[in-house]
Amino acid sequence: MFLTFITFLPLAGALFLVFMPKESVAAIKQTALAVAVADFLLSLLLWTNFDNTTHKMQFELNVPWIEAWGINYHIGLDGISLLLYVMTTFLTMICVLASWDINKHMREYMIAMLTLSTGMLGVFISLDLFMFYVFWEFQLVPMYLIVGVWGGPRRIYASIKFFLFTAVGSLLMLVAILWIYFYIQETTGVATADILYITEHLDAPLGTQKWLWMAFFLAFAIKVPMFPFHTWLPDAHVEAPTAGSVILAGVLLKMGTYGFLRFNLPFFPQASYEFVPMVAWLAIIGIIYGALVAMVQEDLKKLVAYSSVSHLGFVMLGIFALNPYGIQGALIQNINHGISTGALFLLVGVVYDRRHTRLISEFGGLAKIMPKYTICFMIAALSSIGLPGMNGFIGEFLVLLGIFQVNGLWAACATSGVILAACYILWMFQRVMFLELKNPKNADLKDMNTREMLTVVPLLILIFWIGLYPKPFMDTFDASVTHLVSKVSPDNFRPKKEHHDNDHNDKHNDKQNEKHGEHARLITPTEMASLNHRLQMPALTKE
Repeated sequence: MFLTFITFLPLAGALFLVFMPKESVAAIKQTALAVAVADFLLSLLLWTNFDNTTHKMQFELNVPWIEAWGINYHIGLDGISLLLYVMTTFLTMICVLASWDINKHMREYMIAMLTLSTGMLGVFISLDLFMFYVFWEFQLVPMYLIVGVWGGPRRIYASIKFFLFTAVGSLLMLVAILWIYFYIQETTGVATADILYITEHLDAPLGTQKWLWMAFFLAFAIKVPMFPFHTWLPDAHVEAPTAGSVILAGVLLKMGTYGFLRFNLPFFPQASYEFVPMVAWLAIIGIIYGALVAMVQEDLKKLVAYSSVSHLGFVMLGIFALNPYGIQGALIQNINHGISTGALFLLVGVVYDRRHTRLISEFGGLAKIMPKYTICFMIAALSSIGLPGMNGFIGEFLVLLGIFQVNGLWAACATSGVILAACYILWMFQRVMFLELKNPKNADLKDMNTREMLTVVPLLILIFWIGLYPKPFMDTFDASVTHLVSKVSPDNFRPKKEHHDNDHNDKHNDKQNEKHGEHARLITPTEMASLNHRLQMPALTKE
């Protein structure tokens, strides 16, 4: 029940705000912040009471919901979902605080933000396919409203594009979910949508697995987003308000990578192995393409948006390395991206609030008048590059280590993304923060205030914490990763020819040994003495 309480607390807070007068703006903001802070602090209790030594679900609750159809209210957390759950409550708190200056429909905005939080949390705790799909679709509505109502000039276009892209992928996933439900009922005699039960009992033929895998793949690849399904992301990021961009990058994109780990890999392990080359090359293209496009952007927010396409390519590459290093790197990089990119979006929002422009050409020399801002931006930028000692380095190093064990060429190609990231991030930082202060509109810009520092500094602390001491985070999902790898390891699905050849060689060697043994037994002691005498004769003659 504790997990249910934490999940639905933001929704309860949103319902409470409905009955507050819309004129009480200060009270609305304070109430929303109090709910978000309480939710985050309660979620920390889940982490502190989590047992790292087991891969099994914890804080589990399973009660009948639609009993005739075998649909239950089944929730729980394991090492794969726990950190994403905690990060959701953390970023919701940050986003509520970052939205203090929203100047229209504050009550409705906070209702949408808190409702969105419950939708995202529900995705990570759902252990029933029907429940998962409900939460997956539920969170679309408040995000659509946040972009469409409180976004920029092209907000309607961006919000509709976001909704349509995600909805199309979701419909194909629904078809696959229904097929799995009826297949499980037919093969096991049990009508259930339970994810844990399906994971253990779904044994479809490889051809069927591939079709189902593709249906789930499309839904999650759009959400990540992977190349070439990424075109909705830059528009949504650019038009969304600052907090909307943070929650989009920090949580919503992670729901796609989470889907691959929760469904594609354990449901269809052999199909996942078969599709590794395809996913790897799409991820590599996304890494390089996202970095190159980011390099030529003139809009700060669009640059950060395309960097997400590149960074999430590393996450996908790590997942489909199908080994412990790769998947651990993908999970920690999931968290890293939410922290680093979230900080960058917050910092871009700071200057946008002051200048109402995000064009790089409009800035220059900000380090002279905004030193605190420059330092915060520098830390977030270096983290995004993957500087050793910061969080980005840990994730990228593990991902590259994992993929190198699979294919050295893939690792070499992906490494170019790290170099390109340094190019576009440092070049952008130079043009914005250094050079001469030529634009008179920037001369009187104020440095970051206390509220803005409170939104960014916690993220900067996490950047150094994970970069210098990642053990608490790695320990959280270590057991779950080990269990997942045991199910999806390529060793389980490699062609039997290798094993057959080895067995054939062993049998051949055994036959040869037996043959030699028979020859050895045919030589009598007298013949052996004669043979020894002949071998010694040349040496005696020489002497």
